[in-house]
Amino acid sequence: MTIPQAPALCIDLHCHSTASDGALAPTSLVHRAVERGVTHLALTDHDTISGLAEAGVAASEQGLVMIPGIELSCLWKSRTIHIVGLDFNPTDERFLAALERQNENRWARARMIAERLSKLKVPDLLERATEASGGDVPGRPHFAQILVQEGVVSNTAQAFKRHLGNGKPGDVKAYWPELEEVVGWINDAGGIAVLAHPRKYQLTATKLRELTGDFRRAGGRAIEVSASGQSSGDLGFLAELCRREGLLASQGSDFHFPGAAWCELGRIMKMPDGLEPVWHHFKTPVEASASA
Repeated sequence: MTIPQAPALCIDLHCHSTASDGALAPTSLVHRAVERGVTHLALTDHDTISGLAEAGVAASEQGLVMIPGIELSCLWKSRTIHIVGLDFNPTDERFLAALERQNENRWARARMIAERLSKLKVPDLLERATEASGGDVPGRPHFAQILVQEGVVSNTAQAFKRHLGNGKPGDVKAYWPELEEVVGWINDAGGIAVLAHPRKYQLTATKLRELTGDFRRAGGRAIEVSASGQSSGDLGFLAELCRREGLLASQGSDFHFPGAAWCELGRIMKMPDGLEPVWHHFKTPVEASASA
């Protein structure tokens, strides 16, 4: 079976808005997706679904099909791993309670980032970063934005290189639940758990196979085979991993902000043959015949 990616059907199941660490408000994100030919979109903000309602209204007006989505942080062997949840029930009470706990973790992290950057003497850093995030929990990109505004650094890349990147003061690790627990939240809410951008964890091939096996045994059902910033070698490796573990195949741009061609909405490499698309297993399946 070939993953359907005909011009009439463009499926992007991983992107972000200002509800987490994206640059565009949910409505603007939907408009941009439509402009780029996306027909089916999952807004997968980090540990929150606060942008779904606004995105849903905009999608309805634009004729875009929205799939409930989220990207949840968790731990696997002390490493932070991201799990995308798709097509879950966004009103499930237990799921919402779990997200509230995640939200508390993210706020604790944001306060710690602000505290560690206090030596930069930027007034009201946390408050301004929160404003930049649209009132939600600020992530490192929002803190970087304020540092640029204050002239502490000349651009976002410099902000990460000096203050927010790996090993820098603003690189604060949060407490996250274990992988098995997070996959359980998604499954219990009627959704599909997807291992997000597997090649971004900088794991060896052996470790990535181990992660994927543990993810499947925990109840995970899909893997992002086609994600942003991948080489053709990555694509082939992940396709084989998907087949080996008997997982469904997902895809997404991981869009965060305009101007980055490698992670633009709808800009997704065609996946190899022989994979079963995750969207065939949605409550309202997107069938291959719709795009043949």
